[in-house]
Amino acid sequence: MPHSGWSSFSFEGIGTQWEISTPDALPAGDQNRLLETVEEYDRTYSRFRADSLVSGLSREPGRVALPEHAASLHSVYAALYRLSQGAMTPLIGSSLERLGYDAGYSLQPSGTAMAPPRWEDALDWSGSSLVAKEPLVLDIGAAGKGQLVDLLGAVLRSAGHSDFLVDGSGDMLHAGGHPITVALEHPYNPRQAIGTIELQNSALCASAANRRNWGDGLHHVLDGTTGQPIQTTVATWTMAGNALVADALATALFMVDPARLEEEFDFAWLRVSSAGAATFSSGFEGRLFS
Repeated sequence: MPHSGWSSFSFEGIGTQWEISTPDALPAGDQNRLLETVEEYDRTYSRFRADSLVSGLSREPGRVALPEHAASLHSVYAALYRLSQGAMTPLIGSSLERLGYDAGYSLQPSGTAMAPPRWEDALDWSGSSLVAKEPLVLDIGAAGKGQLVDLLGAVLRSAGHSDFLVDGSGDMLHAGGHPITVALEHPYNPRQAIGTIELQNSALCASAANRRNWGDGLHHVLDGTTGQPIQTTVATWTMAGNALVADALATALFMVDPARLEEEFDFAWLRVSSAGAATFSSGFEGRLFS
């Protein structure tokens, strides 16, 4: 948790709760820049609002110009699409909508699970330029919140803040000379923790099947090759130099062997299987409760 005596700025954005913690209260100008950054990101990528840039692609194919930071998002997604052999894809939105996780939060499946279009068939994405060859539902939720955490951290740094914690409902970026202790939420009981970890000058992100689930066995982490919810893993935590990578890898751990990911990414991890077994990397220096 943030250091005792720190000031917190809390708000809602992209459908989740945010808390920015700093030693002193943030000036109004800094708060406004943070809120504007969140609104711009939501207006670009949200599939839950009809006026977003990507929502237009679900109605009509074509070319859109994304913000410059989309190049980093593309790079991470392209690598994980390759490493997962298509299981992790930014086109998973149509599969989520079919299972009921749609713009209206109906949570009522409209049919059986179905794989989304293949990236190579439906989408050309190069840096900040994106071309949809057919109407498609882009969903960058597996890494987008992490990238937004990083963008908010950049806003704070540009305003001269060197000590802070950006917390987007458990996806965190810490900066400063003193570490904080973070509890790792139990995947089946959010009121309990399975352990703790020290976070300092790095990012910590998590993904869990219990965070957004509905119906019998339905949750938001899907296999892009089938459109089916993944049932073998229930929760993951990752630590990396930035939250974009940590967030993306937290999802990738549901579908890719950790050793394969470690060949291309520098990160530490903890994974809990549906059978309750916890495995972790040598660099994950946390404490797990017995």
